[in-house]
Amino acid sequence: MSIEDLHLNLRNLEVEDYAKLKVLMDVVYNDIGGAWEKHTIDRLIAEFPDGQIVIEDEDRIVGVALTVLVDYETFSNPHKYDDLIGNREIILNNVQGDALYGLDVLIDPAYRGYRLGRRLYEARKDLCRSMNLRAILAGGRIPNYFEHAAELSPTQYIDQVSRKEIYDPILSFQLANDFLVKRLLKKYLPEDERSQGYATLLEWNNILYEPVARVLETRKTQVRVGAVQWQMREFASVEQVLQQVEFYVDAIADYQSDFAVFPELFNTPLMGLTDQSDQIKAIHFLAGFTERFKTEISRMAVSYNINIIAGSMMEEDSEGKLYNVSYLCHRDGNIERQAKLHITPQERRDWVVEGGDELRVFETDAGRVGILICYDVEFPELPRLLAEQEMDILFVPFWTDTKNSYLRVRHCSQARAIENECYVVACGSVGNVPSIENLDIQYAQSSVFSPSDFAFPHDAVMSETTPNTEMVMFSDLDLTRLRVVRSEGSVTNLKDRRKDLFDLRWRDWSWKSGSNPDSY
Repeated sequence: MSIEDLHLNLRNLEVEDYAKLKVLMDVVYNDIGGAWEKHTIDRLIAEFPDGQIVIEDEDRIVGVALTVLVDYETFSNPHKYDDLIGNREIILNNVQGDALYGLDVLIDPAYRGYRLGRRLYEARKDLCRSMNLRAILAGGRIPNYFEHAAELSPTQYIDQVSRKEIYDPILSFQLANDFLVKRLLKKYLPEDERSQGYATLLEWNNILYEPVARVLETRKTQVRVGAVQWQMREFASVEQVLQQVEFYVDAIADYQSDFAVFPELFNTPLMGLTDQSDQIKAIHFLAGFTERFKTEISRMAVSYNINIIAGSMMEEDSEGKLYNVSYLCHRDGNIERQAKLHITPQERRDWVVEGGDELRVFETDAGRVGILICYDVEFPELPRLLAEQEMDILFVPFWTDTKNSYLRVRHCSQARAIENECYVVACGSVGNVPSIENLDIQYAQSSVFSPSDFAFPHDAVMSETTPNTEMVMFSDLDLTRLRVVRSEGSVTNLKDRRKDLFDLRWRDWSWKSGSNPDSY
């Protein structure tokens, strides 16, 4: 048959199609009794019309996918084909079901080689997504097993098919369409002599499935981020800095953003209010304002109904030690902290800053987020640990002086987005303040990075600012696309890690206070 002669049409099966369907089923089911009875097909169409899909060529049905709704918990466990059948060969369709059950996919032998089966499987997946169902289940025959039954158990046969050492016309096709074998089903269809009564229980998991929930309890999947490329400037008072912060929070909230992001150590110009001759005293002086900034920025988060990544600020503990800390001010009034873990040589030398020892993902009403301050993003282990906790967005407040310093942060941020299949929002500061020690020059181009795949921009850059210019950058982030790329992307970095060869663990810091130092 010439491909120029094909005129294919995908549509739902109708009652009037039975005669043409019977021709196809008699050909394909010649070894197990031929076509189903007309009343069986009629009942399927009446109870679940969307689930019965055909491909026709002119007036000939050349492919069909027959499907019912089932209860996932029941049919994801061992069962038989007879569990789907009621009186008079009626297929049992559960209108309250939360999963599709693929009864069969049939392709006319004369039309094989045109990937029509894949077309029907994709239509089923689209139906599963559109109905917000958990999965597609199927009991799959293994019709070539009889040729190997003398030397292989069913499990060994399935394993060799999955490794492509043996070809099975049904199982090989299902595996190629992202179905996974959950278990072996015994006596599934006893009259199927070629499969010797065995079948595989296969599952395609709908990663976009959301349990039914109240609207107010549903987490957002479309998230808007506003980042402030902040200009360092001299300030005469704390009130002036907070006024500038509130101006930006107000502006970003006006655009219905879910997050406002500020750079690392954005309030450092306040060091200009004290003597610059002793940098240690000056930085401790700056830390004295942090509690007020936390309180005021948290108030803004609540008042403007927006989550705020409050850049970072110096925090002094009860022992007088300094930490570079970012605060996540939730719009419900909750405040959480993430200390910088890796301290740069300059911070250590000039300000005697300590590194934190905790890392976590924060649950927000707009996704699961992580925060790594500047230098921390240059250590790939940290974002990977966050990715293992299903982080959606990584925020990177940074402060860099020269372009090469900035490029380290940029390139590492973009790498983290690709290898961890997440969004990365890098937000920096600009401007020159010669009157303040260690604050004389700045370089930044704030950016939002994405994974590198078809669902995202071709260069994996969602948005970016003009370099060295004070401005606000907005970006809309689709969290659903992350779920898809993690499961079905061109490459799946997280899923394909060789955990049989390597692992990554967070050290248990409790050994510092006397427990076993070898504990991990």
